[in-house]
Amino acid sequence: MNSRSDQLAAFDRLLTIMDELREQCPWDKKQTIQSLRHLTIEETYELGDAILENNLSEVKKELGDLLLHIVFYSKIGSETQDFDIADVANSICDKLIDRHPHIYGDVEVEDEEQVKQNWEKLKLKEGKKSVLEGVPKSLPALVKANRIQDKVAGVGFDWEASHQVWDKVSEELDEFQEEVKKGDQNRIESEFGDVLFSMINYARFLKIDPENALERTNKKFMKRFMYLEAKAKELEKSLDQMTLAEMDVFWEEAKRL
Repeated sequence: MNSRSDQLAAFDRLLTIMDELREQCPWDKKQTIQSLRHLTIEETYELGDAILENNLSEVKKELGDLLLHIVFYSKIGSETQDFDIADVANSICDKLIDRHPHIYGDVEVEDEEQVKQNWEKLKLKEGKKSVLEGVPKSLPALVKANRIQDKVAGVGFDWEASHQVWDKVSEELDEFQEEVKKGDQNRIESEFGDVLFSMINYARFLKIDPENALERTNKKFMKRFMYLEAKAKELEKSLDQMTLAEMDVFWEEAKRL
């Protein structure tokens, strides 16, 4: 691996290139913090895909893309004299030191759970009115639910054992089925949300990331369905010309593969 001096030289090279692009490239000169936002979100999802695929070569590339965005935002911030890359780096360094008193102070912890609980207490001391202030409003609902539950658990608002959470899941499922029978669409949607929220909570107790779990299922379904489409093409048929029984044969083949 590269030495620390090589790592610093590489980062300096990136900063130099960013300066040159901002000064000379028409596209780079035009960008603003607002115009980069959707591109940053896209790059983050691409990194997430690479991680799920365990493609470390792609992970490296996508991390580079994200690092470029961090440097880009910092460059723009320096132009308006609001912040630069040193401010960004020092800001996270200061936060890490403050949030790790068990490393940089005299606080003692026994395990990871105590570390997380200390984090939430420290955030409140920093002036936050609620532990939920740290949950971004624009997060996808599934990820947001997981973060909400993780946050409140950090201050002790949590179940004691996983079987209690499963009981809650069963209770929510029963309530959902009752609303389905009644046919009120608004109530059905509300209860379905409760089912999802409780399932996400159960996943947390089982140490499962619900976003990763669902995305793995998405990818699995897509691969099987594309196999089914390929087999239908070999038979010179469209899917709507095949019976469910015919499709099921190829679906089972895809599962075995």
